[in-house]
Amino acid sequence: MSPGPAPLDWAEWHRPYDDPASLLSGRLRRVQAHLEALLDRQPPGPVQVISLCAGQGRDVIGVLESHPRRADVRARLVETDPRNVAHARRAAAAAGLDAVEVRAADAGLTDAYAGAVPAHIVVACGIFGNITDGDVRATVAALPGLCAPGAGVIWTRHTRPPDMTPAIRSWFAAAGFAEESWQAPPATRQGIGRHRLTGPPAAFAPGRRLFAFTGFDAQAGPPGPA
Repeated sequence: MSPGPAPLDWAEWHRPYDDPASLLSGRLRRVQAHLEALLDRQPPGPVQVISLCAGQGRDVIGVLESHPRRADVRARLVETDPRNVAHARRAAAAAGLDAVEVRAADAGLTDAYAGAVPAHIVVACGIFGNITDGDVRATVAALPGLCAPGAGVIWTRHTRPPDMTPAIRSWFAAAGFAEESWQAPPATRQGIGRHRLTGPPAAFAPGRRLFAFTGFDAQAGPPGPA
């Protein structure tokens, strides 16, 4: 029996971010613009941010390092790859972001967010193309349990066939979210959504499995922006 594909090196996967012309860098800039917009509209006072499968934290840390609301933000970035965790911790420290916690944990378990929810902003980027469609639907349905009233959620999913983004957008609506923005530049095959919780938040449910990270190879084709 031939061996299966080698596990994806998630630290190496981030290397295209160093190229400003790469697809990943382009997506990062669009995600950061959404995050800036959500921070800009927060009322005075503390702002809680959580990031699921945060990778190296380039989206959250890259925005907070120069944002005027940085002193108001407490953020928890959840990531399992130890090299990405170390990279994010170094970046947060270099930016003087003492209130950014990078937690080495399984982002698919709600326990990873205990003490950091309800959140005003949830970043769920690079996840939905790396888990099963059933887990995507279950995660979206569970998001109100991580959110404060009116919370904003930023998410991504590739639009390669079969394009699941129309279904995902409908699942957000069913979970009590209103769509504020949807971007899917055809040349990139990258979808980026921003939704606002208009329905009631749900009670936080500790000990719950939201998703199991399978990796893009298990979903379709070669690795790429998810």
